[in-house]
Amino acid sequence: MIRLERIADALPAGFDTLREEAAGEGHSMLDTLGVDWESGKNRFDHDGEALFAAFLDDVLAGIGGLTLEPGLPKAMRMRRFYVRSMFRRSGVGRALAIALLRDVARGRTVTANAAAGSEAFWEALGFAPDRRDGRTHIRVNAGAADV
Repeated sequence: MIRLERIADALPAGFDTLREEAAGEGHSMLDTLGVDWESGKNRFDHDGEALFAAFLDDVLAGIGGLTLEPGLPKAMRMRRFYVRSMFRRSGVGRALAIALLRDVARGRTVTANAAAGSEAFWEALGFAPDRRDGRTHIRVNAGAADV
């Protein structure tokens, strides 16, 4: 069973393993998350922001968050979204994304910068290709009823 936790005080146990796996795949987003979290630069703690961890069998399987989108008024941005390779296609990424869209975005427009190969995942969640201002996808008015 997938368990989601909102992260507030400290990055979750197992984060270093998650970060190492992402780096091994050529992704630096979790390095950025770790550095920004430790420095206080980004703690996903502004009004409307959130960072969630996903656990499967008490193992950290993925992480993802929403921050304010600086390029679009009242919009949100999916950030630092990563699911360990061994947990892909198990529903972890979908559970994380749906929780963020339903519980955090609450009808707001949400952008994403999809990693190569993950475009179909985001498009299945209602995101449309939109390659502007550092993003690859956008979901206009992401509502709870349509996820």
